[in-house]
Amino acid sequence: MTRKRRSEPYQIKGVDALFGEPTTAPTDVNYEPIQSPLQKENGITLTLQEICLPEKQPRRYFDPVKLEQLTESVKQHGILEPILVRPVGDKYELVAGERRYRAATAAGLEIIPAVVREFNDFEALEVSLLENLQREDLNPVEETEGILELLSMTLQITKAEVISLLNRAANARKREQDLTDNVIRQMGEVEKIFRMLGRSSPESFRANRLPLLNLPEDVLGSLQRGEIEYTKARAIGKLKNRGDRKKLLSETIEGNLSLSDIRTQIKKTSHLSEKRLHLESRLKTVSRKMKASDLLNDAQKIKQVEELLNRIEDLLNS
Repeated sequence: MTRKRRSEPYQIKGVDALFGEPTTAPTDVNYEPIQSPLQKENGITLTLQEICLPEKQPRRYFDPVKLEQLTESVKQHGILEPILVRPVGDKYELVAGERRYRAATAAGLEIIPAVVREFNDFEALEVSLLENLQREDLNPVEETEGILELLSMTLQITKAEVISLLNRAANARKREQDLTDNVIRQMGEVEKIFRMLGRSSPESFRANRLPLLNLPEDVLGSLQRGEIEYTKARAIGKLKNRGDRKKLLSETIEGNLSLSDIRTQIKKTSHLSEKRLHLESRLKTVSRKMKASDLLNDAQKIKQVEELLNRIEDLLNS
């Protein structure tokens, strides 16, 4: 279902524009001044108990090793850059800086420097997406989902409609067809976002990144954990047989196989899979023909069948 359009087009602000004059802290709460040399002027400090996480977060996976390293840094030097929050009821909802928040929690800090801004739900999600895409080391899946969500919010259409838009534009270029005025306008907004993010291009995103969202769960999980690169994940994901895919995925991670090695293995595996399917088909055909024939009424032929079955069982047990 298409989202309700706004009367005015939404303008992406960019992360740098978000750190202007901070919102004044509530007068009924006493805050100590931030001690960090990198603090934003007029920033505040908050206790960790005053901060809550948003329901919808662009980032879901945090590398445990990197998070532990950040935690050790926080223990030694504290939080050098404030997190960004917004007032929600009697709490402050985290908008940007979740890694710093998690590290502060793990380090046992009681307070954390913060910059407070007044954001509505839409603005808060947009800022969170931008902050992650521009400043954090997202895995390829989260980056893809984040860009898709940002495009959806900016164009005020669903993510499925964004994908359809990118495909329509690509097909029109391929067939040398003219685009409608509406598609031209929307693609202009898409181009602006990619330039702002410093990412490759809408076409590269469509062709190389969107397919990641359709990867099998086992491959997707390895990609999210940073165990394999997205090019390798796409190649392995093409294997339909789960057992073959799991085996190659494990070999790739353990042996650090190159993309060329993976493709060679896929060719071999695919060839074996074709032979396996052909053999399974032959076995079904043979079984069906045996039932339909008078073969099992002939004692001599029954003996021959038994000998063949014994050989097959020996192969299975070897």
